[in-house]
Amino acid sequence: MLGKLILEDGSEYNGTVFGAAHSSAGETVFSTAVTGYTESLSDPSYSGQILTLTFPLVGNYGIPGKARDENIAKYFESDKVQAAGLIVNNYSPEYSHWNAEKSLSDWLEEYGVPGLTGIDTRALTQKLREKGSLLGKIVIDEDIPFFDPDKHDLLQKVTIEKIDELGNGKYKIMLVDCGSKTNIIRCLMSRDATVIRVPWNHDFSTEEYDGLFISNGPGNPKRAGLIIDNLKKAFQKEKPIMGICLGHQLMSLASGADTLKMKYGHRSHNQPVLLYNTDRAFITSQNHGYVVDSPTIPAEWEHYFVNLNDGTNEGIYHKSLPYFSVQFHPEASSGPTDTEFLFDEFMNMVKRGSK
Repeated sequence: MLGKLILEDGSEYNGTVFGAAHSSAGETVFSTAVTGYTESLSDPSYSGQILTLTFPLVGNYGIPGKARDENIAKYFESDKVQAAGLIVNNYSPEYSHWNAEKSLSDWLEEYGVPGLTGIDTRALTQKLREKGSLLGKIVIDEDIPFFDPDKHDLLQKVTIEKIDELGNGKYKIMLVDCGSKTNIIRCLMSRDATVIRVPWNHDFSTEEYDGLFISNGPGNPKRAGLIIDNLKKAFQKEKPIMGICLGHQLMSLASGADTLKMKYGHRSHNQPVLLYNTDRAFITSQNHGYVVDSPTIPAEWEHYFVNLNDGTNEGIYHKSLPYFSVQFHPEASSGPTDTEFLFDEFMNMVKRGSK
């Protein structure tokens, strides 16, 4: 079956359909990661986005089974495919891996997500780099309108429905689920935490906890005004707080800084960041379309990391209180894990505050 990717600038890319055979729309973005399509496609931060993979061969190691570990998905970042669609150059229907149980196409079809193969992803990526992220639609069975995820409240779509308690550690960490990746939970539980996972619109500012964690998630951070207001109140408690990705942007907005839409975002497994005011660099995994506007960071906060490619902000920390956040993913699965030590830093803050 044939289909096409149509972009808002009028350009079209013809390809062959795999996955679900129906149309879908979203913001078209690209990722330069060589591996990790299973984790990327199940990452709630990709909700509302058509993901283009620049690596030419995709699908060759299949999709693992639905094993669970500590009551969370063992091999996925959530319990379903989150992206609106997938664009690849060469899809491999034949797969081989020790834990593979199905093909990528079968997995996409299971969750109603279409894919297109045979697309010149080099040309498409070049267009996205020159023009910026573009709205797009995969048209197969019928034409549909474009969908702009930045104009919709996506957090309700990716958050949990009710409060969930995970693990049995000594320290109580409240995780505000804006579309949390499962490996964030795993990293916290492995450090003696009991994770209280709450929906994004839960008023965590009135709760008792040893530490507060604001997760990753999709969309425009300024649409999450409720979390920003609750964070401002939580800042008054002086309990340790850590944020990742969207959580970083929300903490920055609550601090008084501003955020900006990037041209095409950072989406890959190998983004270099610099520990601010040092010569120490780390390789990170990233997936975001918004960034904190560096000149607006208040005086009582400081840069934590900056991106070595374009100099954009990659983290902030409070100069006197136990609050920090990072734009990248220290819990990254399938890696790199160079910055997982940040979970140790957070939990050490929690332990000091619990004495």
